[in-house]
Amino acid sequence: MDLKAQLCVLLLALGLCVTLHVRAQEDDMDVDVEDDVGNLEDDELLDGEIDEEEKPAHAPASAPTVTYKAPEPKGEHFFAESFDKGTLEGWVLSQAKKEGIDEEIAKYDGKWEVEEMKETKLPGDKGLVLKSRAKHHAISALLLRPFTFDTKPLIVQYEVNFQTGIDCGGAYVKLLSQSPDLDLDEFVDKTPYTIMFGPDKCGEDYKLHFIFRHKNPKTGEFEEKHAKKPESDLRTYYTDKKTHLYTLVLNPDNSFEILIDQTVVNSGNLLSDMTPPVNPPAEIEDPDDHKPEDWDERPKIQDPDAVKPEDWDEDAPSKIPDEDAVKPDGWLDDEPEYIADPDAIKPEDWDEDMDGEWEAPQVPNPACESAPGCGKWERPTIDNPNYKGKWKAPMIDNPNYQGVWKPRKIPNPDFFEDLHPFRMTPVSAVGLELWSMSSDIFFDNFFITSDRNTAERWADEGWGLKKAAEGAAESGLIPQMISAAEERPWLWVVYVLTVALPLVLVIVFCCTGKKKPAPSAAEYKKTDEPQPDVKDEAEEEKDEEEEAKAEEPEEKGDAEDSPAEAAAEEEEEVEKKEEEEDKLDEKQEDELLRRSPRSKARARKD
Repeated sequence: MDLKAQLCVLLLALGLCVTLHVRAQEDDMDVDVEDDVGNLEDDELLDGEIDEEEKPAHAPASAPTVTYKAPEPKGEHFFAESFDKGTLEGWVLSQAKKEGIDEEIAKYDGKWEVEEMKETKLPGDKGLVLKSRAKHHAISALLLRPFTFDTKPLIVQYEVNFQTGIDCGGAYVKLLSQSPDLDLDEFVDKTPYTIMFGPDKCGEDYKLHFIFRHKNPKTGEFEEKHAKKPESDLRTYYTDKKTHLYTLVLNPDNSFEILIDQTVVNSGNLLSDMTPPVNPPAEIEDPDDHKPEDWDERPKIQDPDAVKPEDWDEDAPSKIPDEDAVKPDGWLDDEPEYIADPDAIKPEDWDEDMDGEWEAPQVPNPACESAPGCGKWERPTIDNPNYKGKWKAPMIDNPNYQGVWKPRKIPNPDFFEDLHPFRMTPVSAVGLELWSMSSDIFFDNFFITSDRNTAERWADEGWGLKKAAEGAAESGLIPQMISAAEERPWLWVVYVLTVALPLVLVIVFCCTGKKKPAPSAAEYKKTDEPQPDVKDEAEEEKDEEEEAKAEEPEEKGDAEDSPAEAAAEEEEEVEKKEEEEDKLDEKQEDELLRRSPRSKARARKD
């Protein structure tokens, strides 16, 4: 089996394997979809169905219309808000002013509305919309009951859609700490919170915050602890103008997960993946310890016993003229290397008052083309064999080296060890305290629970419908393929192989054949560049026959021809061949002159 056949078999086998894998994945996806749809009534998911008997045979199949149904909280939960009542019932707008800034912008007077998205794909679905730009916004609501961090996890999730994009601003949520002093009417940036979570962006800095305030058990003071930055690229979630589901999961074992659209984008442990760390170091450097004045940190020093040699010349140049060089014969000392272009013409719009005196551009002196050089001849330079440079004493190991000095360690007077940072301050309210340079930020389906299954069910009934509606509204195959690949990265491999397989087959069978014959002189493009001599196949065959005839007397060793006759015959053949080549050259030259007007002009000039 030749190489082409082997390659084809290999590619076909690879394509078959990929196809089977894709079919298996799609079967799993179909099962999931059927399960999800089975949880909802058919008449609540689809409307506008056309009776099969009345439907024209030629009518194309249309995408189903997803009908909105408000999610209903099921299972244990501490907060659930879908805004489908169309009001801000239960929410409190802050009446406070932000401290430390100008009076004109200090007030929390940003507007909030409950409405549908501007380009909603799910009519009837309403959410909380931040309406104002370049203003402070603050709104909050009490939980059904305070959440206490003990033996159950905390799960916080909500949806965000940057309808007009986001330039600079946040869409994060704060879980406000339980306190007898908590007053939602006075909710400001300094109101104590336990957790801050959600997206934030300014410029090209795309953030997904997870911050919790940890109480120092020794001092009683709170300090913010920031989760490490996600390794995933978050740019798409801020720019695609789609609704995304943000989820934070905190577990009693101090582990945490951050998810976007039910996919983990960050995870870690409160003890090891927060900045600054929850627990301070057991030892610190002594602030009162200072490096001694005679401490020597130099590992190498110059040899104090070294002496500069007497013949060391520090003034000798690194380069010297080559005394053995000789000026080449024919060097034109009186001819400049460049001259003014004799064909240059001063532009008509040249203004000597503004532009100065016009001078023709410099061009290489044609008199120097056949000469080895022009102008004053100077000897070339070579490396100076006696050059040594500035003398320096050699380096040796420092006998007094003591190493790099570091202050001594002492026990940290502020050390403590909190092995259960999950046990945070209880929370009793949820709030949005934001400044944004973008408007129309859409929030929806806030949910706080301690049961992951309950949270996922709420997400499926809320965000799941939005996702289905946005997918059904996407027009064209390419956007749907890209959207599917963003959710399932392995599909990119399928796309590449689907395109590469036929492409490789085409290249193998169509682009690997006989060598293309050289083009004739008439096929060359019109150009002034010199072209190679070209012979057609008939002329090449004729030349080969003549060469073979010329070699026959030598190969056969014809005894009848004398050396003089053989030489005369060979000379005659050579002359005949040269005449034919001259004729061919004249023919090609005539063809090129005929096809190139510029070549004709140059020929007439010559």
